[in-house]
Amino acid sequence: MCRVLAYVGPEIPCGSLLLAPENSLINQTLDPEMHPLLQLAGWGFGAWSEHLLKPDEPLRYRRPMAAFYDDNAEGIIPSLQASTLLAHVRAAAYDAGTVLADENCHPFSFHGTPFIIAQNGSLPHWQVLQRELLVHCKDEYLEQMRGTTDTEFLYVLLLSLLDGDSNDEVQRGLEEMLRVIGQAMKKLDLAGLTKLKMALVARDRIIGVNYGLGHEGEAHPTGDWRELRDAAPGTDDHSLAMLLEPMYVMTGRNFEDYEQSYGVDVTPADEATSAIFASEPLTEDTDDWSEVAFGEMVVLERSGDDISKTIRELDT
Repeated sequence: MCRVLAYVGPEIPCGSLLLAPENSLINQTLDPEMHPLLQLAGWGFGAWSEHLLKPDEPLRYRRPMAAFYDDNAEGIIPSLQASTLLAHVRAAAYDAGTVLADENCHPFSFHGTPFIIAQNGSLPHWQVLQRELLVHCKDEYLEQMRGTTDTEFLYVLLLSLLDGDSNDEVQRGLEEMLRVIGQAMKKLDLAGLTKLKMALVARDRIIGVNYGLGHEGEAHPTGDWRELRDAAPGTDDHSLAMLLEPMYVMTGRNFEDYEQSYGVDVTPADEATSAIFASEPLTEDTDDWSEVAFGEMVVLERSGDDISKTIRELDT
């Protein structure tokens, strides 16, 4: 299971998000809380800061190695701060077919869009499904694709389906993307569990997405993910649990006062100055985190010192 972390709020040291906490994203590479597999296939982040020469563009860093082996991390990250950040550690199959390269590390970033993307998910048979899906893809994004991952292709597909970058337009694009994927699977008889747990991030804005398709390509798979989690890893039930489990959001104030952890003075979103979107709760008090359930999209936006949070149900 890959891991995603996104932050929006006042500028804080990137080390407070990526290095300092005991269960930091880099440490989760070696010791993930909720899943047993190590994330050894690479890592990366994108960050926006007023202190960059191009504050409207993300500084992006990616390396195709386990994050805890990256000797550059402790040299670069402590020199950076950010008001918006998206970070990711990559899990991949433990076999020689996995391509370890910068181009396959998240987050992905293309010209012509404000969004960068990272995800914890998978699109099975995506190389063959391209026979049906490429018709929906625009050349301006296909020409920017450099790697060999399903996430980068999904990025191309989603951007091609967007009519704009408003929240309504992004929601419609996400809904259309799942629809055309389902159609392609049906036409090619390649239905499979499709897990799309995404973070689309622009400056001062996080769009977190939790949706997908079940084992038979159904848009509304059912089950209690907590009960299904008891199944053995690799079984259909365990895979379904990972599809149906929530993503998580925490909102609050004074994040800068908790440099060694992901703690904040937790508040409702309408009183908050910062927010984190993550694959799992990152603090011991899990009650501080609200769930983004399967089939939902969360929008976290910063305006001045204020954070807004909106949960939308995706029409799948």
